[in-house]
Amino acid sequence: MTTNTATRTATPRVLLNKVPEVTIWFWLIKILCTTVGESFADWINMQLGVGLGMTAVIFTVVFAAVLIWQFSTSRYKPAAYWSTVVVVSVTGTLYTDILTDQLGVPLWISTSVFAVALAVVFGIWWGRERTLSIHSIVSKPREAFYWLAVLVTFALGTAAGDWTLELTGWSPGVSVLLPLALIAIIVGCWRMGANPVLAFWLAYILTRPLGANLGDWLASPKVPDKGLGLGTLVTSLIFLAAILATVVYLTMTKSDVIEGHEHRERTPKYHRKHLEWPMVGVMTAAAVAAGFVLNWASAQPHANAAAEGEGPNPASNLHLSSKQALAHFPAADVASFRTIVAGMNTALAKGDQAALNQGVDAYEKAWDDDQPKLQPLDGKAWSFIDSQNDGLFTSVREKKDPTAEKVAVAALLKTFG
Repeated sequence: MTTNTATRTATPRVLLNKVPEVTIWFWLIKILCTTVGESFADWINMQLGVGLGMTAVIFTVVFAAVLIWQFSTSRYKPAAYWSTVVVVSVTGTLYTDILTDQLGVPLWISTSVFAVALAVVFGIWWGRERTLSIHSIVSKPREAFYWLAVLVTFALGTAAGDWTLELTGWSPGVSVLLPLALIAIIVGCWRMGANPVLAFWLAYILTRPLGANLGDWLASPKVPDKGLGLGTLVTSLIFLAAILATVVYLTMTKSDVIEGHEHRERTPKYHRKHLEWPMVGVMTAAAVAAGFVLNWASAQPHANAAAEGEGPNPASNLHLSSKQALAHFPAADVASFRTIVAGMNTALAKGDQAALNQGVDAYEKAWDDDQPKLQPLDGKAWSFIDSQNDGLFTSVREKKDPTAEKVAVAALLKTFG
């Protein structure tokens, strides 16, 4: 899909357009980059044991470096542009993971905050430049707005995608279908006359959960309804190689280069002004329908992806939302458990195994001490959390696998909100 170009010049200096033409190549490489953002961040953070905080610091520095490279160019250069997209995809993922896994911020809050932040970025961008079209990135201010918006879309897409998995318990393979269906509807609306700028940014946001879920599906263990078992390193290498090959091809062919700048008017291929609002109605209806699907899936009993298979308790096949699991338990006890689990998460992020073991011991004692009080209040919820506890104890004391530990602690963080 293409986007409109406004005729306003933001600064005296007008550059050649700094972004590629929106072709099938654009969307292909964008999805490749989002997949790398998920798998490569997980590999460095967990497999190499660098830790979430340090990984975020490293990639923030790298992001600043590639962004300087991108800003130093006077026109679109595939190597500089797509290197920046790859790094910003990893960086945006890490920022969301820090909020969720390290600070314990619920995913619905992260999603809401990033959605508001993106609306603010677009609002300021529009107020200053009177265009959000990527065909008008011909000045430094517009380029700054563009990359800020891209960073927030990656963080938003990560939070929204993870929230979807939390609500539904869907496997990564199944979860790909929802953003894919929404993107297909947006493309259909664009072909029928929807505003191309709106369609572009909606699709751009949705490619993040699409690519992330695709990466999880490829990297997840090869068990029924899980993944293909390629691992995060192999998945990252495959997609990085695909990105490199595509960038080399685009550099040689220049098939995605936009000639000229904003003074040259572009005629949108499918845009029909009189159909803009009807198409907005269709896309809104699709969003509402997606909300109903998520609400329905959340209410169904389903396997908890975080805890499933980690412990011997058959109750791990039952999923309850945080609200359902904690509805009948005293707030003071829940707060105590939340504090202990947050401490375990901090120890895990720092790579402090001794502190993690101490936290697990303290949590087990607190849970066992409260069993006579909690189990009679809600036996179903107690069994559900107890199955998550089994996954935690197994991963820390028997498997001693950083990845399994992170998954188990993250599951409890989500439960205790």
